Amino acid sequence: MSETKVENGKITEYMGKRVFDFMRWRKPAAAISIILLLASIAALAMNGLKFGLDFTGGTQIEVGYEQAPRIEDVRQQLAGAGYEGASVVRFGSDTEILIKLPPSVAEAQTQISARDEQATQSIGDKVVAVLDQASAGDVTLRRVEMVGPQIGEELRDDGGLGMLFALVVVMAYVALRFQYKFSIGAVAALAHDVIIVLGFFALLKLDFDLTVLAAVLAVIGYSLNDTIVVADRIRENFRKVRKAEPEEIINISISQTLGRTFMTSFTTLLVLWALQFFGGELIHNFSLALIVGVVVGTYSSVYVAANVLMAMHITKEDLMPPVKEGSELEEMP
Repeated sequence: MSETKVENGKITEYMGKRVFDFMRWRKPAAAISIILLLASIAALAMNGLKFGLDFTGGTQIEVGYEQAPRIEDVRQQLAGAGYEGASVVRFGSDTEILIKLPPSVAEAQTQISARDEQATQSIGDKVVAVLDQASAGDVTLRRVEMVGPQIGEELRDDGGLGMLFALVVVMAYVALRFQYKFSIGAVAALAHDVIIVLGFFALLKLDFDLTVLAAVLAVIGYSLNDTIVVADRIRENFRKVRKAEPEEIINISISQTLGRTFMTSFTTLLVLWALQFFGGELIHNFSLALIVGVVVGTYSSVYVAANVLMAMHITKEDLMPPVKEGSELEEMP
C-alpha cells in the first residue's frame, strides 16, 4: 500500500489523503439512530400525521384582495365566523390568498354535503362575504373547488405503496450491482431517513400533503445516491487495499468521498434554505421536509449503511468476482 501511513495500528493516510476514523463512533451513532427512530415512531403512534386537504378532502377557495392582507388577520376573521381549522396561505402574489377548509367545517356551514356543486359554490360565497366585510377594499372570489375524500384516500394509499415499491426496487438494484449485504444497508438507511422525516412532521403536527410526500420520495433518491457512491468506493477499496481490515476499508472509502458528500449537501441546503425563507407558504413544508431529509440522509450514508455492513461482517470474499469454471489454464507439461 504505497503512500500509506499507519499510526497505532490504524491507517491514517492513504494515497496522500487523510483517513478519518469514522467507525470509531459507530456505536454511539447507532444509539443516536435508535433513539431518533423510537422517538419518531412514538410521535407517529401518538399524534399521527396531520394529513392536508389533498388526502382528507375538503374545499379549496382562492380569493383576491385589492391590498395585501395579513395572513393572521384572515385566519382570525374566518375563525370568528365559524371556520375553525382553516388553512390560509398566500398564492402566487401578496394579494392572492388560498383558503383550505376541512370537510367537516364546510359541511357544517352549509348543513348539507359539501360534495354538492351548489353547496361548494355557496361556501365560497360565504367565505368571500366574511372577508369582504372585514376588508377595507373589495375581496373577489377567484376559484372554489372541492376535493373528495375518496380521491384523498386513494392518493394516500398510492403514495404509501409508491414508497414501499421504491424501497423494494432499491434493494433489488443494490443487491444486483453490489452484494446483498449492501442492499440491506441501503434499505436500512432509506427506511431510517423516511421514518425520521415522518416523525418530525408528526411531532410538530405539520400539514402532510402531496408536496411533502414528493419531498419524502426525493429524500429517498438523494439518500440512495449518497449511499451508492460510498458503497461503490468500499467495493473498489476492498479489492485494492488487500492488507487492511474491513473497518479501515470503510474509513478510507468514506474519507475519500467526504469532500463530495459535504459539497453536495451544502449546496443543496443553500437552495432549500432559499426556498424555505423566500419560496412562500405553499412550499414551506416541502422545503422543510427536504432540509430534514438531506441532513439525515447525509448522516445515514455514513453511520447507518456502513454500520449495517460492519454488523453483517462484510469481507473481501463477499466482493470478489466469482471465478468462472474452466477459466484457469492448466499448466502444459
